[in-house]
Amino acid sequence: MRKFLLSMIAGIFILSSCGNKTTEQKTTHISNPVLPGWFADPTIKKFGDIYYIYATTDNEMLASGAPTVWYSRDLQNWYNYIMEVPTLNSVALRNFWAPDIMQGEDGRYYLYFGNCQAGCNIYGYVSDTPVGPWEKLHDDDTPVIAQNYPIDGFPSLDAQFFQDDDGRIYGYWGTWVHYNSGYAVGELNAETMDVMSNSTNIPLAQTPNPFEAAYMMKKGDKYILMYSAESCHNETYKVLYSYANDPYGPFTPGENNPTLQTNEDGTTHGPGHHSVLENGDDYYIVYHKHDVPFTAGGMARQVCIDSMIFENDSTIKAVVPTQKGIKAFIPSEVPEDIAFKATASASSFYHLQSPAYDYEYKPAYAFDNDNATMWKAADNTFPQSLSVDLGEEKDIKRIATQFEFSPYYYQYKIEYSTDNTNWEVYADRSENRIPGSPMIDDNDVSARYLKLTILGTEQTGTFAAVWNMKVYEETFDIPLNLVNKPSENEPGAASSQSMIVGFDANSLSGKSFDKLANTGSLGGDLVRKGDVKIVTDKESGTKAIEFSKGALELDGIAVPRSLEWNGAFTISTWVKNPEVSDRDECLASWCDRSAHYLANSYNAVHYNKSNYGAVAHLDGHFDLPYNKVPEANKWHHIVVTFDGVVEKVYVDGQLDTAQNMLLSSAVDNAKIRIGASDAGEYYTGLMAAFEMYDYALPQSAIEKAYSESNLK
Repeated sequence: MRKFLLSMIAGIFILSSCGNKTTEQKTTHISNPVLPGWFADPTIKKFGDIYYIYATTDNEMLASGAPTVWYSRDLQNWYNYIMEVPTLNSVALRNFWAPDIMQGEDGRYYLYFGNCQAGCNIYGYVSDTPVGPWEKLHDDDTPVIAQNYPIDGFPSLDAQFFQDDDGRIYGYWGTWVHYNSGYAVGELNAETMDVMSNSTNIPLAQTPNPFEAAYMMKKGDKYILMYSAESCHNETYKVLYSYANDPYGPFTPGENNPTLQTNEDGTTHGPGHHSVLENGDDYYIVYHKHDVPFTAGGMARQVCIDSMIFENDSTIKAVVPTQKGIKAFIPSEVPEDIAFKATASASSFYHLQSPAYDYEYKPAYAFDNDNATMWKAADNTFPQSLSVDLGEEKDIKRIATQFEFSPYYYQYKIEYSTDNTNWEVYADRSENRIPGSPMIDDNDVSARYLKLTILGTEQTGTFAAVWNMKVYEETFDIPLNLVNKPSENEPGAASSQSMIVGFDANSLSGKSFDKLANTGSLGGDLVRKGDVKIVTDKESGTKAIEFSKGALELDGIAVPRSLEWNGAFTISTWVKNPEVSDRDECLASWCDRSAHYLANSYNAVHYNKSNYGAVAHLDGHFDLPYNKVPEANKWHHIVVTFDGVVEKVYVDGQLDTAQNMLLSSAVDNAKIRIGASDAGEYYTGLMAAFEMYDYALPQSAIEKAYSESNLK
């Protein structure tokens, strides 16, 4: 592990100038990642002359984004479409996990995906096209593969289907299978495409070290069962395989395992959950890997493609994961991108600084034709602008912009100029509500300079950020040419850039009270709930609020929209905890724990020794414990900040720990609480002061607040 971490850190410093790596125009190579965005669990298919990638939409609420498909004719230029998939009857459809698709004997298309909202089941849909609109196979939401099948307690997720030479269709599924008797296999009714039979578990010994994501293919007379092992949340994730003479096995573990794993320099981190593309005698593995810099929890994943070579029908060579990808084998009709490697500038750019990383999201990264890099503004305020100098005046007929989050809309305008002084409008999307990638804007102008100004985003707290902005001197055909439906959501809320909630116990008198005046910009009162009182700390003489089994709630005022989704925040408090326990001890919360009950939809600051000892996000892979737990029975200044990219914990003016994050905070129906969570995780100690901001305080302000306090 130490060797890996050292090589990973070295790799990060190399990648801090990642935009300078040799990146060829995609007329020669299909480079990695192949998609500009956060997607995982890819299933690649070719129907007609168009390739499709069906994937889990990642980097929000435990990979619970919109049901999305990408399509392309050349495997180089991909277009995004949000599919119309009817929701479940019992709950609004949210999980669209690990989709797979098959064309049936009737010529129709059958889509399957996993969902854990009403039990962990595989649901089926059908359409006349590969992109929908989709109809349920069962109007009453009967799963195609139900939980507890083929054995009690078995979670039915990650299904992939394989059609044998005789037309019979087999399904392979299961996750957490090392706890659940191994992968499941069964036969899908090839006429109705809606029911499994003859299902059983594949013994664990036949697929050593399994976790999830089984994938079956055939090579000659051998059945190759590939699968993902270890933890999808970190660098241990990898692909292995076994082979057999029959779809049901018995299977023999393959040689050269693992066939795909994290590479030495960490540029391919945690690769897995794949499908395979066949092109004549050539095979390509299409998989996801984690982002670099790494986002906590491993749910910011991107789709890649690399060559997969068979030594013989039952032996796969170890795959060499690359950034370069594979040689393009399909001629592309898309013309040259005249902005490739052009000189770029921006109103600002984000500089990620933490104990693990020193990385800049430079303007040039938006013009390097590299889906591993992006330009990102310095903070989540608007407007923000990105400019490019084409070097000389050129004809411009099309601009294709790939924003960071394709499922959500960006409001923007593009201007052009010949002298970098006088600007005219090329495209005005200032009222845009349509999501997608790329966003295509056509006009017919002559210019040397272009300026993209991003005015707002659909989701609160998301940044002005662009994977690639491509410029063309001519228009060209786009396969399918689908347009996403406009969103009904209002644009995300802006931060007030203020302290919104606060109190200072020094200003209080007496011991009993019903409410305190909120000194923050939200106003209102902090109402006492339960056992809360004013005391004087005997050792320091400090006046404080003593919490036992109670809380202060901001009464009658909703949690502001500036804190929803990925909204920035700061919690700053002076506390003295007589005994630091292994659980509970919540200092503040402001999200609805039960709204989604998915990772990162919940935020709460704690002071305990558990895995969420500093910040809870409902999942140990995302929670942030203290690096050094503050000593009991002493006054400490504890501060947690989140700027939209990095979550940081400060103790007594010093940075204690940090992690890269993306939040999906659920604030509807929530309350701002001090001293407890909405699940009754009570703080049992003293609190002398409390401040909450809807932006991230800089380190200098935190250091100053600590140094000037008489409690240190």
